[in-house]
Amino acid sequence: MNPALVVIVGPTAVGKTKTSIEVAKAFDGEVMNSDSMQVYKGLDIGTAKIKEDEKEGIPHHLFDIKSPNEDYSVASFQEDATNKIKEIHNRDHLPIMVGGTGLYVRSVTHGYTFTDATADPAYRDELENYVEQYGVEALHNRLRSVDPKRAAEVHPNNVRRVIRSLEIYHTKGHLDQQSNATRENTSPYHLVTIGLKMKREQLYDRINRRVDIMMQEGLLEEVQALHRDGIRNTQAVQAIGYKELYEYFDGECTLDEAILKLKRNSRRYAKRQMTWFRHQMDVEWFDVTNESIEEKIPSILRYVAGKLHLESN
Repeated sequence: MNPALVVIVGPTAVGKTKTSIEVAKAFDGEVMNSDSMQVYKGLDIGTAKIKEDEKEGIPHHLFDIKSPNEDYSVASFQEDATNKIKEIHNRDHLPIMVGGTGLYVRSVTHGYTFTDATADPAYRDELENYVEQYGVEALHNRLRSVDPKRAAEVHPNNVRRVIRSLEIYHTKGHLDQQSNATRENTSPYHLVTIGLKMKREQLYDRINRRVDIMMQEGLLEEVQALHRDGIRNTQAVQAIGYKELYEYFDGECTLDEAILKLKRNSRRYAKRQMTWFRHQMDVEWFDVTNESIEEKIPSILRYVAGKLHLESN
């Protein structure tokens, strides 16, 4: 049997962190981040990074591994996460990957290949950031603008192939062959993927309230510190929650306007996350619209135990 890997996905603010802790406690697990912005030191409040007292003694990995002035690609994440999964298994523990960056998750769960003679890692990083910010349709439109024929052959949700096609076009100036970076349909892991969802109106209300809480907890001061340190034009400060407040500190809008934009962008991002996970991943969904995470945990634990043939602690 392939090594086990539990993955917990879903939109922002739905309850993934609490779920990951309960699964880890039940099955001797260790938690791995797969959110593209929680890898950065100093981006704590705006990324809803887990607090130390929330970890309940569970080991956590791939948080705070980069400085905010450094870039970090999906290929780098794949390498780091794959190595970390091996380490966790060597300790006879269960790796639990948690996060909302779909491309990061699937690069690990389905073993994307990134090496190619036409590779341009910097341009690929740019495209990965673009789809994170603007969604799959906007990325697909970029391919359609340079090669309508290839765009007609590649579905917008097949983000990996869209990115590879654009990367090949960028390096060669044309697309004369089929990209060899098609998605893998099998996983090197015994994969158990849990998804959390709730009705859109309720989720959007949670997102709006969470932004208000973030502001109360000091998000403005967190962003101001980055701004004051001269962190600019980096992957980190393009994150939702940072770019909007940078506009305020740059005098481009009022604070109220920046907060409204932050809430709007967070809601749009949650919608894009759900679209990704529904189309790209084989997910067992748990609806927490009418039940709290605490009420849903027993059924989630039973599902994981059944899939992995384990007994919970």
